[in-house]
This record gives sequence, structure tokens and C-alpha cells, in this order.
Amino acid sequence: MTQREKMLRRLGEQAGPWDVVIIGGGATGLGAAVEAAARGFRTVLIERADLAKGTSSRSTKLVHGGVRYLEQMNVTLVLDALRERGHMLRNAPHLVHDLSFVVPVFGYFGLPYYGFGLKVYELLSGKLSFGASRLLSREQTLEMLPGVAGEGLKGGVLYHDGQFDDARYAISLLRTFEELGGTAINYVEATGLLEHGGKIAGVKARDCESDVRFEIAAKAVVNATGVFTEEVLAMDAATPVWGQGELLSVSQGSHFVLPQSWLPGGKAMMIPRTTDGRVLFAIPWHGATVVGTTDEAVDHASAEPLAMASERRFLLEHIAQYFGRRPASDEILSVWSGLRPLVKQSGGATSKLSRDHTVLVSKTGLVTITGGKWTTYRRMGEDAINRAAEVAGLPKLASRTLELKLHGWSDQTAGVAEHELVYGSDLPKIQKLSQDDPSLDALLHPRLPYRMREVVWAARQEMARTVEDVLARRTRALFLDAQAAIEAAPAVADVLAIELGRDEAWKARDLEAFNAVAQGYLYKDE
Repeated sequence: MTQREKMLRRLGEQAGPWDVVIIGGGATGLGAAVEAAARGFRTVLIERADLAKGTSSRSTKLVHGGVRYLEQMNVTLVLDALRERGHMLRNAPHLVHDLSFVVPVFGYFGLPYYGFGLKVYELLSGKLSFGASRLLSREQTLEMLPGVAGEGLKGGVLYHDGQFDDARYAISLLRTFEELGGTAINYVEATGLLEHGGKIAGVKARDCESDVRFEIAAKAVVNATGVFTEEVLAMDAATPVWGQGELLSVSQGSHFVLPQSWLPGGKAMMIPRTTDGRVLFAIPWHGATVVGTTDEAVDHASAEPLAMASERRFLLEHIAQYFGRRPASDEILSVWSGLRPLVKQSGGATSKLSRDHTVLVSKTGLVTITGGKWTTYRRMGEDAINRAAEVAGLPKLASRTLELKLHGWSDQTAGVAEHELVYGSDLPKIQKLSQDDPSLDALLHPRLPYRMREVVWAARQEMARTVEDVLARRTRALFLDAQAAIEAAPAVADVLAIELGRDEAWKARDLEAFNAVAQGYLYKDE
């Protein structure tokens, strides 16, 4: 019996209503789920696709306070995020680590300006600081950023922030939630809301794999669906307060992945103000270089956003400006985009909208949590469950997640490869799989660091149901090298079919579906 089948059985065996049902399996939903389960509330989470399928696997891989929010004088948001950043490192050191950033400065005024701002940023983090910032000479900047364009360079500023693997962090939250007694199921869609006496009393659901429809009774329902928030709000027919696009502005951010040779020094680069006022990062990640992000308003949310031509041009132009050359087409290993749910304000560009989160409670008691950012996911979950407990009349209990160590917690990081470090204390169990079956020690692809044993582990322990689940989110193959992931997909499908008891027809359909998605990650010249 697979982990998902166990969760479905647990769902069917529940007597009486759940305390809390959460719709949405991204950072916000998983954070709320862990928060609720840690308080002892009987909690179920459903996600219509895979966990972290959307925005939560497509971030810029930073755990940070947000330097640009400090410049916008949103000190409260920065303070909250820096505090949460410190606790993310303490609670999941196998997934979060310190990363040194260098800001190259091309004007003499920039050195004191950014030096002072980043010193304030450091001081705001207090005891949870990741390290001291300092000014760099031109020679020191070039030494730390060997690939940076040197013309006009005056010096730089070194500062510290956090980096993580977003989708793997989501899986750690899933496993933590399960260990706390929670029930989480992917590929279960909320098709409507249950109502009793004018109040929301649960969720109508459909198993996307079997097409079986059922109901989940609950004392409180939390809408944590990110950019799709308004779709769930529309199900709350008794309170038609928000229409499509009235609550959220959706912004898209796109990234290029380049070879590691673009940042050979191991330091990240931060451009605090591009020509149009955006922040741009170049970051070493899993043996590659991630460059992003853009910030473009989009009319509607989609499950598979694609980088616009304007975004590709923006990235190409700025890579050329700051690295001294444009990447060749075959150097762009993957292109991917994520959508931001920004709480709408009056006017202005999406890049100026706050990343603060908002909790709303409708007249019928539907609790909606939206906005925010990955770094503040825990605080968002705490606020959402506080309101859900009020709505449902649940015991008023204090949050227990601030110091809660996440599944896989391990501070033994020395000598462990980055792609294996994300498993933390589970790594010996995964390695044992290929000791028992040497064939599982084979690499998925010569250009990828992942092994077949990770496919087996993903299917058995991490609720992976498709080739895309494995190659996009359990491993990060699709995000690191799209062509290699496409070439690895048939072998992954073979192993996954055995683990899940699937037939040849399923393999053919799933590979076709994966290849359709993966095409969007391949860079194509205009």
C-alpha cells in the first residue's frame, strides 16, 4: 500500500468532522497544516495537483528578509522575515544554509549607500544574524565574483542571507505534518464547499486519480491556494464579496539556469537596482547558476506559466551587462517561471506591491490566507490557524512551531553533497536501498547527480505519483537541466511503474504528459 493510499484510508476512517481542512499544498497550506497538527488539531490537507507544484517550487531559492523591502521602508516585514529566516535555519539545517552575497558597485556613491543599508539589514536580524557585512575593494569584488564585468567597477559589499531548496522544504513539511498525525493527500481537488446553517462545514472533493467524489466535514476550512485563492472564494456563494482579480494582483517571475562556471567562486551576486528598478540575483544552486527574477504582471494564474519574450530579453540583457557576455543558447539549461499572489493595492507596478500576507474570514467562516512569501510561511500558518480556531471554537492554544525541528533534521552537513543533504537524517535509509539492490545506484542521467534509489524513495515515502513529481520536485532535475530530465524520464517511468503498480498504458500517458510540461523549460531562441 502506497503512502497516498494509507492517507486515503485514514481519511475514510475519520469519525465525525475534522477540526481543520486545508485547501492547498504549497508553502502556505503546508505551513498552516503543520501549525494546526502541532497544536493537536485533527487536520487534513488536500492539493489538486502535486505538493508545491506551483509557486512554492519556483522561487528564487532564497530565505531572506528582503533587501528591497528595507529600501521601501517596510521594516516590519523585514524584521518578521529575518526572524523567520533564523528559525528556518535552526529548524531545518539540512535544507537551509548561509550564503554569501556580493553586491558589485559601479558608482562611488553606491559603496556607502549599499554598505550602510546592508549593515542595517544585518543589525535588524540581531542574534539570528547570518554574518557580518563589509565593504570590498574592486580587487576583492573581482576575486569573489570572477565572472563579473570589471568595466566601471568601483568595489562591492559583502553580506549574508539564506538559501534553500524550496520543493524539498515542502516535502519536509509534509513528512513533519504526517508525523504529527496529520493527513495530507495530493491529487485531490476541492470542487465545492459544504454549508450548514449558513456556515462553511467542510469541502466537497474529488480524487483526481480515481474520479471518486466525496465530502470532508470540518469545523474550519482554510483556503491556502496562492494565486488560485479567488477560485475558492468563488465557491463561497453565500458571500460574493470578491470577484476575479479584485483581491490579488498576480505577478510572474522567471529564471534562467546556467552552468556553474558562470559563478565559479561560490558566492552569489545581487544587483539591487537594475535599469528599471528591479532586484536581480545570480545564485549558485545544486551545481548550477540560477539567474532571476523578473517581475511582470499577468492577467490570470496558470498551472504552468511560461517565460515571456520580454522576460527572456530582460535576463539576457542583464546577464550580458553584469557578466560581460550573453549566454549561448546551449548554456541556458532550464527556464522556469513562478507566480506571486500579491494582495492588491491601488495602482503601481507589481514590483512595488508588498509581500505582507493577509488573513480574511468571510461571513460564512471561510478562512483565507494569501500573499506573503516563502520565508514567512510559518508565521502565515500561525496567523491562519489562530483565526481558524476562533471560527471553529477550537481550544485557544499557543503556537508550537517556532522551535519545531522539521523531518530529516540533521546538522551533520560536512562532506555531504548538496543534492543529498536535503534528505537529512533519511539519507542512510536511501543509500541502503542501493545496497540492497545495486541497480538502484545507477544515475538517472550522466549530467544529473540523482540516482534511481531516489525515485524509489520518492514513490514509497514522499507521495510521488508521476514522472513530473520525481523529476521536478522530489529531485530538481527539470529545474537544473531540462534536456537531461527529458532524456531520463523513460527510466524513471519504468521504476515508478513498478513501485506504483502501473501498466504500460499508464507509462505512455505519463511520459507524454511530462514531456509536454518539460518543453516549457527548454530555452528556445526567439
